Amino acid sequence: MAKKRRKYLKALGALIILTACLVLGINFYIKGVTAAEIVTAEQTAGADYDCILILGCGVLPSGEPTAMLEDRLLKGLELYEAKAAPKIIVSGDHGRIEYDEVNTMKNFLTAKGVPSEDIFMDHAGFSTYESVYRARDIFEAEKIIIVTQQYHLYRALYLAESLDLQAVGVSADLRQYRGGTYRELREIAARDKDFFFALFKPEPTFLGESIPVWGDGNQTND
Repeated sequence: MAKKRRKYLKALGALIILTACLVLGINFYIKGVTAAEIVTAEQTAGADYDCILILGCGVLPSGEPTAMLEDRLLKGLELYEAKAAPKIIVSGDHGRIEYDEVNTMKNFLTAKGVPSEDIFMDHAGFSTYESVYRARDIFEAEKIIIVTQQYHLYRALYLAESLDLQAVGVSADLRQYRGGTYRELREIAARDKDFFFALFKPEPTFLGESIPVWGDGNQTND
């Protein structure tokens, strides 16, 4: 009986080690193959991008953007004002009436002087994968600048490459954020999940008629 138990524990230990190696291996692979596509704002000048894709995150109960989201918007605004791209897609979660990332994002940018027609709202960007997929299939973008914090850029860029988009990423790390260790650990799991999404390419929750990003962003107002 003791011998069987030892064999079982050895097999379980080996399985745990193999699983950890797979999880960490995918994580380091995604970071390694996308690191070169993370660039500075200055490096985007004159490259003729279709749009700036700003990825959503939390909104405060007051309706104001969280610190991380505000920094993404400020960096996207900097790129727009530098004429890195003529249009902006703000992509986030607007699956409930009481929670709305995308109008928060658009209102922030219009208050800073960005014309409404230059901002497209993706109301069904429920995940990084869906935001990138819909940038391609709904907004018909082909060449994009992705804006988010650096820890998140590796995964977003990997997904963009898997979906045949030409993409670079610009980091929106403008300050220190709380919970960095937790986010890094959570992101390892997210990179592993999206590795398989990139492999199998399931359709996002919602698709629909195309709204080309070179048109009028007011078509996406609600």
